[in-house]
Amino acid sequence: MSDPIADMLTRIRNATSTRRARVDVPRSHMKTEIARILQNEGYIQGYTLVELPVRKRSYPDKMIRIFLKYGSRGEKVLTGLERVSRPGRRVYFGRDKAPPVLAGLGTSILTTSQGVMSGREAVEAGVGGEVVCNVW
Repeated sequence: MSDPIADMLTRIRNATSTRRARVDVPRSHMKTEIARILQNEGYIQGYTLVELPVRKRSYPDKMIRIFLKYGSRGEKVLTGLERVSRPGRRVYFGRDKAPPVLAGLGTSILTTSQGVMSGREAVEAGVGGEVVCNVW
C-alpha cells in the first residue's frame, strides 16, 4: 500500500456510508493523531488502541478502533473526508494562508513542526505545514 493515510480515510468514509458503528484501521503514530483530532473536533465518538490476536494471514495485529458518530435521527456527522497532500503531490501552506474548508464549516488537518494539529490550532499557534486532509 503506497498511501496508508488515504487507506484510513477510505475505510472511515466507507464505514460511515454503510452506517457502521466502528471501523478498525492499522495503527501508526500519524493515524492515531488524526483520530485524536477527529475526536477533538467532534467528528467521531472516540477511538481506542487495540491489539488483535495474531492470525495466520498478513493482517496487522495493532489496530485503531474508531467509533463513528451519528446524529439523533441517524444522520452522518462526518459527511466528507478528502486527502489533500498525497505522496505524489505535497501541498503546503504558510502560517498566514491556512485555507478554510467548506467556508469555515469543515476542518483541515496539518502536520507542522509542532506536531499534527487542526487548521484552527495551526492558525492560533502561528505555524504552517503540510495539509494532510480536509474533513467536513
